[in-house]
Formats: sequence, structure tokens, C-alpha cells
Amino acid sequence: MRGKYAVAILASALLVGLAGCSGSGSEPAADGDISGDLTYAIWDQNQQPAMEKMADDFMAEHPDVKVTVEVTPFTQYWTKLQTQGSAKTLPDVFWMNGPNAKIYAPSGLIEPITSLVDDGQIDPANYPESLDELYTIDGVQYGVPKDFDTIGVWYNTDLLQKAGVPEPTADWTWDDFKAAAQTVSDKLSGDGVYGVVAELTGQQSYYDSIFQAGGYVISDDMKTSGYDDPKTIEGLQLWTDLIASGASPSVQQLSDTTPNQWFTSGKAAFYQAGSWMASEIAESPIAADVKTVQMPAEEKSATVIHGVANVVAADSQNKAAAQAFQAYLGSKEAALTLAELGAAIPAFNGTQQTWVDSEPGFGLQMFLDATSYAVPDPESYNTTAWRDLEYELLPQAFSGERPVKEVADELAERMNALLAEEQ
Repeated sequence: MRGKYAVAILASALLVGLAGCSGSGSEPAADGDISGDLTYAIWDQNQQPAMEKMADDFMAEHPDVKVTVEVTPFTQYWTKLQTQGSAKTLPDVFWMNGPNAKIYAPSGLIEPITSLVDDGQIDPANYPESLDELYTIDGVQYGVPKDFDTIGVWYNTDLLQKAGVPEPTADWTWDDFKAAAQTVSDKLSGDGVYGVVAELTGQQSYYDSIFQAGGYVISDDMKTSGYDDPKTIEGLQLWTDLIASGASPSVQQLSDTTPNQWFTSGKAAFYQAGSWMASEIAESPIAADVKTVQMPAEEKSATVIHGVANVVAADSQNKAAAQAFQAYLGSKEAALTLAELGAAIPAFNGTQQTWVDSEPGFGLQMFLDATSYAVPDPESYNTTAWRDLEYELLPQAFSGERPVKEVADELAERMNALLAEEQ
């Protein structure tokens, strides 16, 4: 049922007839057969230097292979991938996330890693079990974990000092957070500085506060929305209150100027964001003044954890080379490159400390410690459908256009209808 439903979902965006194109029976090629031109598709420009370094290192070992790294911004990445999937022109190797893996894998668009595991080129034991499971669909693993991420609060010590606000500690609460952000906004408003900014998207803001409040987004059996739960509504209310009080820029302001731009330009004291921001912030003018701290707690501490995987297109014209590159990307050597350049927390066990040490002034250990209270990214078999509802409805609550409870109740009702179609 799950595979059948996933194919049906994908068919709405892709051409029909993709389900039979999986190459799960292919065998890994001998090294002498590894040749051809490969395209490696990613969505994060900040990680491009690390990905190109990995490609160069791989090509040095395999001179008959040429790898071209292509970057497409996340907002266009999946639309482009759908178009390529319908035409069977997917990149040879590309980044995949959890929600989309549940669509692409059962539709036969990406190659299982079974042959690479059987051949000893990839050992799933080298990665956190939760990440292996994220890319295992109906007992078959399709992706090699690349990295994982948690969320925390980046803060500008210079701005806090100017506002007379003490640096936060690991035991701070929502009340501490709101008071500190408000004080910064009040005292530094003449300089156009706000207390806090965040992407008003699930993983980087309201999913975290929902879990911190004791709420939930989706039930464990993936049948019921949690948006009409009072504690979930409390988690949403946090961001509405921060915007309404002026502690945060408005929804429109956050759309006109992205949160990372607010923070790296010195116009926001607190920035709730992921571990992947390390390299960008390290290159910014405020880098010397930046530290990190775990997010404040309400009922409990919580952060969303997620991870990206490298996958191979089932219809790749140079599949042997693509799989060899996928195996290299999953190696310890590649993980250390990722870590040393501060691009992301590598998934390969035992290499994370190198990432922490890449920017010692930031206190990046916090993002690793966060795994002890992390919550998996909420997903179902058609996550994208109800996340589109979040993006449609929740800005109406955050902007104050409609009461939070009213918006949350509508979101729950419409999300439940979508979940019912998955069963």
C-alpha cells in the first residue's frame, strides 16, 4: 500500500510509468569500468566548496570520470528534480531528504544501495542507525547518509552587550528568551536591530517550539494531525507573540530580507537556525562576535534532527561511476573533508569532532549535544502535501491576520483529510 500510494503521489507531479525503472538488480562494476561524465546536484551554495573538493578528490583517483557539481536553491530544487524525473534525466548523483525519499524510492527513480553494501563498498554501521532507517523504504535502503543537523540559537555577543543583555545559558526558558529579545529590540531599535530572527519553517522554528511545549505535529501512526492540540498551539503562539511584540521583524520583513541576512549583517541579536549555518556565519563580518546556545525550553528541551543522503538515479547512463562516487561520498575521507570545511555535521561515525573543531569560537559542540534531546523530523508518506498547507496557513497566524487557534484548527482538519488518503 505504501509503495502504491507513493507512486500515485509522484504521478501527479511526474509522468506516469516510472515505477518499473529501478535498477535494484545491478552489480557494482570493476574499477576499470568506472568512467564517464557525472552530474552531482545539491541545493546549498555554502556547501559547494566542500562538495567540489570531494569531487576533485574522487576524480584524482578515477581520472576517467568527470564530476560536475550543480547547485539549485532549495526553493527550486524539488521542482527541477520533478521535471527531470518525468523526463528520466535526473542527475547521476543528488541530495535527497527524508520526506521526498518516501516518494522517489518506491517510484523506482533512485537506485538501492544493496549491491554496494553486499560488495563491501558501503557499511551502514558507519552511520547513525536513525539515518539509515530514514532512507530505508519497505526494507530496502536507498541513500547513503551524508550529514545530520540539529537546531540551536546563534547569538551576537556585541549586540547583547550594547543592549545590556547577559549572554544566555543552557538552562534558559521561553520567558528568558522573549525578555532578552524584547530588550534588544527596545534598546537598539534606533539602529534597526531586532532581538530575534528565524526562518518561519518547521524544522528551524515552530516544530522545535511545538515539541518544547509538549505538543506534536503528527501522531506516531501517521494517521492524525497534532495541530489542534493545545500544546501544539502554544508552540505556534510563541512566534506570533515575538512578532506582535516587535521582538522579531514582521512576516513581510522576514520575506523581504531573509533571517540569515538579518543576522550576518548585525541587525539581529539571536538567530534560531541549524548547524549547517556554521560556514556561512564564519565568513560573515560578525563571525568574531558569534556564539551558540541550545534553544530555550518550555515544558522540555527539544530540537528537530534530520539528515541528507546521497542517492543515485536509477536511470543514470553512467551508473557504475555514479555508484562509485556515491560510495566515496559515504567514506570517512569525504566525511572529514565535509567536517574540516565546516560545511555540515558529517554522518560518518567518529568524524563529528573535526566539524566541532573547525570553528572553535562558536561552541559547535552544542549541536552534537542536542542529539540527546532531539526529535525526528515529522513525516508521513506524503509529507509535502501537508507541509504545503503549513506554508499556506501558518503565516496568517504569525502575522496576526487570524487567531492562532483558528488557523491551527483549520490546518489540523485539512491535514487529517490528507492523512486519511494515505491509509
